Amino acid sequence: MSVDMRDVRVGGTSVRGTLAKRIVSPTDLGEAARIVADAAERDESVAFLGGGTELGLGYAPSRVDVLVKTSQLNRVVEYAPADMVVEVECGITLAELQRALAPHGQRLALDAPYPELATVGGLVATNAFGPRRMRFGTLRDLIVGVSLVRADGERVRGGGKVVKNVAGFDLPKLAVGSLGSLGMIATATFRLHPTPEATRVLRVAACDGPMLATLSRELFARKLEPAAFVAVRNEARASYDAYALFEGFDSGAEEQAVRFEALARDRGLAAERIAEIERPNELDEETRTHGDVRVRVAVPPADVVALERDALAPLARALRDAKTIVYPALGVAFLSGYAADVAAAGSALIGARSVAEGLHGNLVVTDVRDRTLSDAVDPYGTLPSSFFLMQRLKERFDPARRLNPGRFLGGL
Repeated sequence: MSVDMRDVRVGGTSVRGTLAKRIVSPTDLGEAARIVADAAERDESVAFLGGGTELGLGYAPSRVDVLVKTSQLNRVVEYAPADMVVEVECGITLAELQRALAPHGQRLALDAPYPELATVGGLVATNAFGPRRMRFGTLRDLIVGVSLVRADGERVRGGGKVVKNVAGFDLPKLAVGSLGSLGMIATATFRLHPTPEATRVLRVAACDGPMLATLSRELFARKLEPAAFVAVRNEARASYDAYALFEGFDSGAEEQAVRFEALARDRGLAAERIAEIERPNELDEETRTHGDVRVRVAVPPADVVALERDALAPLARALRDAKTIVYPALGVAFLSGYAADVAAAGSALIGARSVAEGLHGNLVVTDVRDRTLSDAVDPYGTLPSSFFLMQRLKERFDPARRLNPGRFLGGL
């Protein structure tokens, strides 16, 4: 089996600093499978590249003999608007997919950063999400089928329509967050949601950590259903601006907005309506794509006050031009900034991780540009108790450890 070397160029792209020996850009899934199979025959390692928006995540792979670029694998395979289900190839960007769905009044309820660059394969591999996770969940909740190109080049499928089913595994769920360690995500099938008729965005300024927790609890107590509820740190005021996004039919979105205004008044606050209907998404992307140090922290929602006080605030003080956004109802936060003092930044990162893990959560370094800091702070921290299961899955899917070797959790 051979690969047409006219599609191969040498050097020029690396994965977290590990230079690819050669780069290939298949034009269809059959060619992609042949490339992976050929690499298996040569005992070569393989990595995958979509839009490159999450290359900072994980460890540097131990080697990259072949880097498969998926940008040309960007077709809509099957779309059934009546069933609200779509199957697409891995290289289609989130923005391209949304444009294909828009004429039918539908969308994939995912609002991850970099929609014009982020590909479906990369989104699935990194379990990407945005503020609307509060209402619609993560990709594990939206994906219904997936096909992979295995380490031996064979294409297998789980969920959706069967090419060859992998018995005993919930393959769509395993693929989400796998970081290319189990196979190349070839196609993904998603359930869709209607495009909302109307949107309302409200802002409550100058909230402290306890008030954020209170507002979050009150949302549930009053049976409000925002698509997103996020809080953005205003460092100048040392407080947070909270944004609630309601969407749906016009009457329903308006009714929810009025009730949120009442909630704020009852707490001695004012909920201001703002015109920028995507403001929570814009602020989220601004924070998550900023700086040379970026982290994601998650704890039980009940502990968000302790997270903000004992982890986020000290870490923000250790970075220059820090930006913080919190999803209070989910216990998730993103923080970014510049490591002007590498030693101080490293100490603060380790301290924030200790706090998060002490609250039964975690801190993941999603990107760090300074090599000294990268070497000093592990991307993932303490391994979860389920790690042995991840090891078993890696052994089953990639026994020769050729797919993104060493990049995933625990160096898998």
